[in-house]
Amino acid sequence: MISRLPRWVEFGAFLLALLAGCVNAIGLMGFQHQAISHLSGTVTLLGSSFLTDTTNTFHLVLIIVSFLLGSTFSGFFIESSALKLGRRYGVALCIEGFLLIMSLGFLVNGHIYGQYLASAACGLQNAMITTFSGAVVRTTHMTGVITDLGIMIGESLRGQQFDKRKAKLFLCIFCGFLLGGSVGAVGFLHYQLYALVFPATLAITIAFAYWIYLYLNRNKVS
Repeated sequence: MISRLPRWVEFGAFLLALLAGCVNAIGLMGFQHQAISHLSGTVTLLGSSFLTDTTNTFHLVLIIVSFLLGSTFSGFFIESSALKLGRRYGVALCIEGFLLIMSLGFLVNGHIYGQYLASAACGLQNAMITTFSGAVVRTTHMTGVITDLGIMIGESLRGQQFDKRKAKLFLCIFCGFLLGGSVGAVGFLHYQLYALVFPATLAITIAFAYWIYLYLNRNKVS
């Protein structure tokens, strides 16, 4: 049951969504006005590029492949998509942070490869934790979160019990992504692409916080 999850789950999901929202905002404002943390728009652009702008087709394919590779690495490295203490989330988050720093290094020097690294970082994060006690969770885009909230509200209107804990989790993710968009936009206006330093630092900070939590609760980790 999701109600049995520790209270830090919502806070962690909030921070991850904030990180992704920040990266996405910077991507929309600085990476050819292109979303980075999710692929729905990218796949649409890819489809339309076959008829309108084939010079951009290969770039869009590489964005999608980069996201896929990030997700693939997560599946190989973490071994499971279900949340469990002791798994290598800290290392994965550090890798995500370094990917964003490397992305910044390429982008400020005018190299498009930075976009692929940022996309891989988001794919890695999105695949890191996809289920919390049966609740499907995505921290890099909001479509599923809002859809699930709508389903829960609809079910409650026909008499089913409303899961307040799950709703709280989804609202934390939504608010985190929303705040991340604002933070990323403000950061880009002041620092341009160097605003990527914030989500990169946040990823590494979350990793160290996770390791500290693991150390303090080492007796509870099986």
